[in-house]
Amino acid sequence: MRSIPAIMQAPDWNDYQAFLAVARGGQLARAAAAMGVDATTIGRRLRRLETRLGATLFEQTREGQVLTEAGEALLAEVDAMAQSASRIAEQAGGEGAQGLLRISLTEGLASAIVTPALKSFIEAHPRLTVDLIASSGLLSPSKREADLAVTLSRPRAGPVIAGKLSDYTLRLYATRGYLALNGTPTVPADLSRGHRLVGYVPDLLHDPELRYLTDFEPGLSANARSPSITAQARMIAAGVGVGVLPCFIGDADRLLVPVLPDRRIVRSFWLVTHKDTHSLARVRAFKDWLTALIAREHPRLLPL
Repeated sequence: MRSIPAIMQAPDWNDYQAFLAVARGGQLARAAAAMGVDATTIGRRLRRLETRLGATLFEQTREGQVLTEAGEALLAEVDAMAQSASRIAEQAGGEGAQGLLRISLTEGLASAIVTPALKSFIEAHPRLTVDLIASSGLLSPSKREADLAVTLSRPRAGPVIAGKLSDYTLRLYATRGYLALNGTPTVPADLSRGHRLVGYVPDLLHDPELRYLTDFEPGLSANARSPSITAQARMIAAGVGVGVLPCFIGDADRLLVPVLPDRRIVRSFWLVTHKDTHSLARVRAFKDWLTALIAREHPRLLPL
């Protein structure tokens, strides 16, 4: 592997920050958004860094920028520098969390539980900048894409620390109007007889834990689909069909009623941090806040 001994030849830390942002985001546009500059500036900084180091750091692909071997070598050094700088900034700033905190959450948890309560965390930590990434495709703490993530399955490998945050239940929902027109299923097998089903797009599933329908009845598949749980919830509330939702989403919508209410499935949320950054003040602060929030929301996550 080609080493990067010339790292100290380029004194502009902004160039290394641009490199790190692209390495984490995989695209110039994402890196530019994360740093608050335009993509042209990011590209210029990367070219300047590559010229100084005499190495090509990224390959351009259809999906974005992919690290070369030299880029991988540089990433290990720059990432360590960034973490050291973060710790120094915390110590210099005295007690309390500060800096940038990037959190990756599942869409449903973010929209229904975390964002309505986030004001209290932000007000308690005025020196923090909080990036809340809520989507079906989660960022990875092991790749330093996020400081902290809540995932649907426990990571099997990587330099991470993971612990169960909470179990939560899901069940089938529909509107009264839909059931009046199409009949109310009394057993799971009824779902395959004349009912429209709402669910995920199979080839866009980022986690096998999202394969909900077959837990209720083998062989079921959705014919109204979206990778977004929010979009699915809106489709169900609009009377499109029957679908599976977390109870903390479905029970909160007055338009929805449970279908086969005695049938539920259980999934888990896992809290994941990187081993090198889990002790940073900003990471500890959010972890403690989130753990307390989830404890308060336990009746919604696991209703009786």
